[in-house]
Amino acid sequence: MDPLNDVLALLDMRSANFARLEAVGAWAISFAGYQHIKLGAVLEGECWVETEGAPPVRAVKGDCYLLGNGRPYRLSSDPAVPAQPSSEVFKGFVEGSSVRVGPSEGVPEGVVVGCGFHLDTANAAVLLDVLPPLVHIAADRGEAGAIRTALDMLRQETAAPEIGSALIVERLAHIVLVQVLRSYVAARGSTGRAWLTALADPAVGTALSLMHEHPAHPWTVAELATKSGMSRSHFAARFSDLVGTPPLEYLATWRIRSAARELRTGNRTIASIAGQYGYGSESAFSHAFKRVIGQAPGRYRRQARLH
Repeated sequence: MDPLNDVLALLDMRSANFARLEAVGAWAISFAGYQHIKLGAVLEGECWVETEGAPPVRAVKGDCYLLGNGRPYRLSSDPAVPAQPSSEVFKGFVEGSSVRVGPSEGVPEGVVVGCGFHLDTANAAVLLDVLPPLVHIAADRGEAGAIRTALDMLRQETAAPEIGSALIVERLAHIVLVQVLRSYVAARGSTGRAWLTALADPAVGTALSLMHEHPAHPWTVAELATKSGMSRSHFAARFSDLVGTPPLEYLATWRIRSAARELRTGNRTIASIAGQYGYGSESAFSHAFKRVIGQAPGRYRRQARLH
């Protein structure tokens, strides 16, 4: 099991609000922030990306950036340019069209595309809490080749939309998002004290894969350590250091999140799901579920099915 794939499936990730921005001259736009994740890519020229909690980044052609947790942000040709609110710039915007800033005449000097991703609100923290305010992936990074291929296709599909372009653009945005996360892990290594960066460590990554593949299995620290090729004490310390939580605490939380996915997508009773994940009673499961997800299992299922 690929833990990243597993988490993205859990989050029921849906893309929305795709936009292409064409700019000429000096420009700046301030955005209130997207609820969960905003992915951006520079297709032509360059722009500055600024958000709370991170230093400004100059993004050039082929660069991508990722913004999370609904923080306000700013795009511009220069940080010194006064910004227009995005509500004014994108007023009347229709998805699939382009928005232009600056003079209406002339070839665009900068082209930036952006796509928002909405996540299952109860589980969104699984990803949002392990990402910095701004992830910047430069076009000259070694692992950015696959991103460039997807960006070339995005450039074509957004410049002159044709039949089926909306679907192609959505799929490409998902591909770029996964590639950006991969590149972030490769750049950060296993030092981020989070499950995402811990995937870069062979031993801990193995344990995470096992827990994600078989969350209902009665794993022990000793068994996970053996599977990872480490001693029990060394494994427990390394896992806690790289992931930020002890192995069995991570497992208990992941079991609840896995159970949440079954509640959202299936028709099994709460009691049967509780039993599958090792809870002796529905009340014990409900207590643990509420602690992790923030609401009771029945309420979560009802609300999830309204969306």
